[in-house]
Amino acid sequence: MKKEYLIYKLSDEVKNSCKIENELFSKYGVKRGLRNEDGSGVLVGLTNIGNVVGYERDENGKLTPTQGKLFYRGYELDDIVTPLLKEERFGFEEVAFLLLSGKLPDKEELEAFRELLNDNMPLDHRTIVHIIDLEGSDIMNILARCVLEMYTFDPNPDDISRDNLMRQSIELIARFPTIIAYAYNIYRHSVHGRSLHIRHPRENLSIAENFLYMLKHDEYTPLDARMLDLLLIIQAEHGGGNNSTFTVRVTSSSRTDTYSSIAAGIGSLKGPLHGGANIKVINMFHHLKEQISNWKDIDEIDTYLKRMLNKEAYDKSGLIYGIGHAVYTMSDPRAVELKRLAGELAKEKGREEEYEFLKLIEQEGIKCVSNHRRTKKPICANLDFYSGFIYEMIGLPQEIYTPIFAMARIVGWTAHRIEELNFEGRRIIRPAYKNILENKKYTPLSER
Repeated sequence: MKKEYLIYKLSDEVKNSCKIENELFSKYGVKRGLRNEDGSGVLVGLTNIGNVVGYERDENGKLTPTQGKLFYRGYELDDIVTPLLKEERFGFEEVAFLLLSGKLPDKEELEAFRELLNDNMPLDHRTIVHIIDLEGSDIMNILARCVLEMYTFDPNPDDISRDNLMRQSIELIARFPTIIAYAYNIYRHSVHGRSLHIRHPRENLSIAENFLYMLKHDEYTPLDARMLDLLLIIQAEHGGGNNSTFTVRVTSSSRTDTYSSIAAGIGSLKGPLHGGANIKVINMFHHLKEQISNWKDIDEIDTYLKRMLNKEAYDKSGLIYGIGHAVYTMSDPRAVELKRLAGELAKEKGREEEYEFLKLIEQEGIKCVSNHRRTKKPICANLDFYSGFIYEMIGLPQEIYTPIFAMARIVGWTAHRIEELNFEGRRIIRPAYKNILENKKYTPLSER
């Protein structure tokens, strides 16, 4: 039997071996995707870190949609972002301190924490050589491999004591921007023939500023840096139930090392149904700009969006990317913040017409999806709807959109790992799967 045919034959057998009837999930009370029948998530743990609010339950257990809210250690996201916008200062480091420790830093603590992060931003020369050797286009895979490589340079990689976990967390938060910037510059050099620059991070710059400096030198504005800083804040944490954070908690519960756990989280975030969704949105937006002649004509917009939902246009997936969320109903607070930031940045970049068009797509997309699904349940735009547009206005390439998400979420991942390993009564996360296949009698090879 030819090897190529064997692969085809094995693949064909999977059609039957993976078949499970949908009604069996209800019969056995199985929560698909760890979701209840009303769409809410199955409670699998407790946390003090983040809280995602998209609905409320009444006394009968029925879900009531509500305006979305996101809390970091009990502080509402908007209460964190609004003062930073008003004061025009950088806040990602402050949020990282809050999520890791559980408290807001005072000025002295914040300054010391910033210095600590800055001290840890430079990479070991062996890691730089490793990134150069990889020179791949998939920055997420390079990031994961660099994280795993950090294990070999760590003098105490398997120690899960609180002090060691905090040290490792700070090093990871500090080095993600450097790894991503270097990996992209090397990719740009090897694929596009551009000059190769390895710029060392500078003292007295925020993480957002240093990232843009390492990536673009001085080709960014102060507003670009503040917008990126706010993007990092908004994406830093999203409760314990999002796919990548839950992956980190599951792997951490087995007591594996920090680097293996974080690499698993990176792999989860990479998926197009999770962190990779922002690229789907911005590509859709580019398509709509070309296909819709009058960006202010609601009828024309509606007609094309309906064609997309009917799988007649664009990628024929039947989706309007960036619309809808697993938890949020009436609004996604992250999208609300990003919409505000996108408007401010669009003014500086002279892209206000595109911004108004994107807002119309959001407005009509929500309406069209609701009508198409024939549901009264509120639907909202999610985080990804505006994030790609902001990245694009800052001048960031698509190859690093999802890595930037990881650069932000590493804060939440490490905070959840520390919590998973430091509460009493912890147990390895081990849910059950019901086997629905009947037992079979083994047939000797000679009789098959």
